[in-house]
Amino acid sequence: MHEVLERVEKLADSFEADAENSDALGKLTDETASNLREAGVIRLLQPIEYGGFEAHPADFLDTVMKVGSCSGSAGWVSGVVGVHPWELALLDSAAQDEIWGQDPDTWVSSPYAPFGRARRVDGGYIFNGRWPFSTGTDHSKWIIVGGFLTDASGEVTMPPRLRHFLLPISDYVIEEGSWDVVGLKGSGSKDVTVKDAFVPDYHVLDPEDFADGRLARERGRDNPMYSIPFLVMFSGAIAAGTLGIAEGALAAFIGYTRDRIGASGNKVAQDPFQLASLGAAVADVNAGRLQLITDISRMYDDIAAGGRITEEQRITARINQVRSARRAVDAIDMLFAQAGGNSLRLSNPLQRFWRDMHASMNHVCNVAEPVYQAYGHNKFGQPIAPSVIY
Repeated sequence: MHEVLERVEKLADSFEADAENSDALGKLTDETASNLREAGVIRLLQPIEYGGFEAHPADFLDTVMKVGSCSGSAGWVSGVVGVHPWELALLDSAAQDEIWGQDPDTWVSSPYAPFGRARRVDGGYIFNGRWPFSTGTDHSKWIIVGGFLTDASGEVTMPPRLRHFLLPISDYVIEEGSWDVVGLKGSGSKDVTVKDAFVPDYHVLDPEDFADGRLARERGRDNPMYSIPFLVMFSGAIAAGTLGIAEGALAAFIGYTRDRIGASGNKVAQDPFQLASLGAAVADVNAGRLQLITDISRMYDDIAAGGRITEEQRITARINQVRSARRAVDAIDMLFAQAGGNSLRLSNPLQRFWRDMHASMNHVCNVAEPVYQAYGHNKFGQPIAPSVIY
């Protein structure tokens, strides 16, 4: 077990106790954010020279799932914010110095949606845009966001050219009141706005440059983890967040059912249908966990042995990710439908996990149909939309 996961295990009770408080605040409490920093969760994929662990990605996913099983929102932040150091490690070293040089525990939020517009000027870009879903932004000092390059008139150039732009907190505004939602309330995934910010070239990345590990090799990042395709890493973090919530829901269901008395006056824990449903649900969630860990570990091992990740490996990992998330949600839905009216009470953590799970499925990385279709395209030699695998 990685040392960070060991620390998370010791902090589990605190994460669980604070989950409802984060929901009420609409962002992680300072205590939960401090515990994540103390444990080193966000530094798991961070370069060693900047205070990180350069951990095996399986350890990262395992840790995200553990945090999520205690607090869905804390797990979601751990996955989304925690995967960013993986990409930031591919930036120019000057940018990394600015982020982590003074404080290795600096967080960077996103989102990557291409809602920004960047006009070329000397040395960089003038950048504008507004983005929803900036997870963990209240506890972050930087953002990395997506945007398209434009011509001098502000029109997006054709074909569209997507870039990721890194900006300090002085260059964006967090839109308070923009995160009023039914699930993952404590993730604080608020809107952020940028107006006429100058972004220097060394704060800009082309996603295609790190889709296949090429940029990692150019930057001298020899840890195999940095050569895993971006979307496999990022979507893996999203799926891990969902599976962690499912594991928390299983624990909440078991705890709630243990002493529950049904309408007939009998112990629900002795109901054969409840027992069978629980067994099936646990098997589905366990299968998803195993698939995530297995796929990322195989990629890591292949790269370590000198190989390159193929398109088929990427799309296979993606179908396994989305299928794992869907199986987990269906499993918890089955249990929640049998949990009775008291499971709806806000004092029952089961309903919070259930809401968080369904909220997680609205993330684009968990939308399954385009990924399944892309697998078929790959098998029959047809082109795959870059957004599915890069």
